Amino acid sequence: MNKHRRRTALVGVGALTAGLLLTSPQSAEAANLVQNAGFETAGTDGMPYCWEKSGWGDNDFSFETTADAHSGGKAMKVTLTRRVDGDRKALITESTQCAPVVSAGKQYDLALWYKSTTPDTAVTLFRHDATAGWQYWTDLKTLDMAANWTRASVRTPEVPAGTDRITWGVSVYGTGSATTDDYTMEQVPDTLPPAQCTGTNDQCAKGSWSVLPTQNPVRSMHSVVLSNGKVLLIAGSGNSEEQFNAGTFTSAVYDPAGGTYKVIPTPKDMFCAGHVQLQDGRVLVMSGNKAYPVAGGHGYEGFKDSYIFDPVTETYSRTNDLNDGHWYPSATELGNGDVISFGGLREDSTGSVTAELWSEAQQQWLPLWQVNQTWSYWGLYPSMILMQDGRLFYSGSHVFGNNIPGTGSAIYDYGANTITQIPGLQNKDERDQSASVLLPPAQDQRVLTIGGGNIDSNPDAGRLTDVIDLKDANPAYVAGPPLPQGTVDLGNGPQPETGAQGKMYVSAVLLPDGKVLETGGALHNRANPVYESSIYDPATNAFDPVAADPEARGYHSSSFLLPDGRVMSTGDNPGNGTWNHNVSIYTPPYLYKGTRPTITSVIDSEWVYGDTQRITVDRPIAKAELIRPAAVTHSSDPNQRFVDLPLTVDGNNVDLNVTSNPNLAPPGWYMLFAVDANGVPSVAKWVHLQGPAALSAADASAHVHSFADSLEGKVATAGKKKTSQKVSTTISGCDRHYGSINVCVPTVFPPEVKKTTAARCTWLKQNDYGRLKVNGKDDPLGLDRNRDGIACGKGDVTKR
Repeated sequence: MNKHRRRTALVGVGALTAGLLLTSPQSAEAANLVQNAGFETAGTDGMPYCWEKSGWGDNDFSFETTADAHSGGKAMKVTLTRRVDGDRKALITESTQCAPVVSAGKQYDLALWYKSTTPDTAVTLFRHDATAGWQYWTDLKTLDMAANWTRASVRTPEVPAGTDRITWGVSVYGTGSATTDDYTMEQVPDTLPPAQCTGTNDQCAKGSWSVLPTQNPVRSMHSVVLSNGKVLLIAGSGNSEEQFNAGTFTSAVYDPAGGTYKVIPTPKDMFCAGHVQLQDGRVLVMSGNKAYPVAGGHGYEGFKDSYIFDPVTETYSRTNDLNDGHWYPSATELGNGDVISFGGLREDSTGSVTAELWSEAQQQWLPLWQVNQTWSYWGLYPSMILMQDGRLFYSGSHVFGNNIPGTGSAIYDYGANTITQIPGLQNKDERDQSASVLLPPAQDQRVLTIGGGNIDSNPDAGRLTDVIDLKDANPAYVAGPPLPQGTVDLGNGPQPETGAQGKMYVSAVLLPDGKVLETGGALHNRANPVYESSIYDPATNAFDPVAADPEARGYHSSSFLLPDGRVMSTGDNPGNGTWNHNVSIYTPPYLYKGTRPTITSVIDSEWVYGDTQRITVDRPIAKAELIRPAAVTHSSDPNQRFVDLPLTVDGNNVDLNVTSNPNLAPPGWYMLFAVDANGVPSVAKWVHLQGPAALSAADASAHVHSFADSLEGKVATAGKKKTSQKVSTTISGCDRHYGSINVCVPTVFPPEVKKTTAARCTWLKQNDYGRLKVNGKDDPLGLDRNRDGIACGKGDVTKR
């Protein structure tokens, strides 16, 4: 496998232990868990006892036991004289005799003395999984260049479940040398007593929801947490044709500190636009709604306009136009600060096959000839997640109907302009408005996809979840645990879900304790809300049911993390055209576990890749992370990510080690959380991770791993240039022959509804559709049997 090949390209002692059954773990309480920590005892293959040569890639190198030691008579020197790619490192040998025993859930302080003539060095860890064997774990700390002996220390994350041993050393990624000596590894003692519940038992186990007394003044379906802690709520016309025809386009800025809203003039109908935060904290908004559908005519239309919202002035300004219209486009920030966008509907209602690229350097959308094109139609709001090597993973989460052809998920390589199919996504054509999220921490490169349905065929939405590890050489989805079931309102009050019933319109929110809240949803196309929330733990691959939002949260709902660690939920737009203006706030269980740690100071809020940043805290913490603020709509926020910051701890002073790879943490503003051993987070501080021009290391590519480098799926290159992809005018799952444009009478009714006028009309009545005028002469659903122009009137349902 790729992960193992990366570190055993030089066959040494470690190669003999591959697949070896480990003996029972010994106690991990010794002061120093590293054997032969100063290289004084000779071993085999020219290496000291318990140390092995490792590395990969195209480079020239040497390993040398040198007398230039920090203490004693020996040290280890690793030198690269030529490098195209890869690294070299001396590691603790992968054996039961040498690899330190560790305990799941514990942390370890690692330290060494070093000299270095290259900025491209890092402390690298591998772990032994009881099932999968040895595998790469993480890079913890970049070492500064040092001419004299310098001590480096760093604390590991909590050891993952199933891990019994680790090995580690210093990777050399660039030309030059690193000389190391006197390694230490000590288990971090437990510093906190078990958490004491500060609420009711139910609150401590499941958290709690509250509904704010002040309603959201706009019909917002786009939510962006701004770098000043406020929330931009974009409505445009709010899916209201009346507001569209009146030119009434709105946004609001919500201030959580005061619970107040400020309505913002909005220049265009940004209903179902795309949006992403730029590296300076402004919000780039692309496309939106040019026209609503016409019964028997065109469908929705997307315009080419693009705007930037400035959180400081709270105003919109226009950018240059996109090359094409994109109603429901994706928006993903890349590691260099550029933004790439796919999909959506054009100005003529057909599907856009045009990829768009926003240049951070030029502050504009690039002309078509400067953007790589595959001429592929990715659908609507395709979830495109940035991978650690700069490629994009299309997770399979999308909006409206069937998935794209093929396996339903893929890896897109912009540089090579190739699309490779990725297998394993279950029931790919019923993942409409599922949620996909890059799991914590981003360094692990795992993605979870949750739930989904299909508004065209309108089956019961499902409970399927899927997990993929993008570190694998040939990654594939594997089935995750089924979503917990809640209650569903089928028109006669909430009833327990049965069988395989799950939900679509799912919201997934990264939490600062390293877990994921999933909440909201509905069983069918814009109908039948599901009341269920749960917290997914990546460490155990399990969902834990928690308190459910008391408000219906279906189509056009959003949930997102606030800087104080709570979750805000807005919106619901059922098929009868109504809108839920109530706002819910979820207080997770970790806020009922006692006093929160406090970040008492951040030395510098301007951060640089590969740097070390110091904070002070009021008491011991177990971890710290950056969480990218939300920019979410329609179950989709592909930029959401949780980036681990390895710690170096000196009392209340904590040094945070910032990743050197901008693809793991694209430039921009982040919420910085400190979290104690009980999982209780601080209130976030805002820090700005500057663009790649501020890289402290000479070459960021040195910190990119060769994950997913042996893909076996079908590969597609750029196709023949075309204008667009034909798309049905009923793509939104609504039959526009009935009622106003705000109303969505489904083109296909849920499976339990019989195909009779009486049954369909009963369902519409149960879901509060009210009086439905028939638009035109056609009656495709048979709802106007007496031809009086009113659907589901008394004469239509009375037997004759």
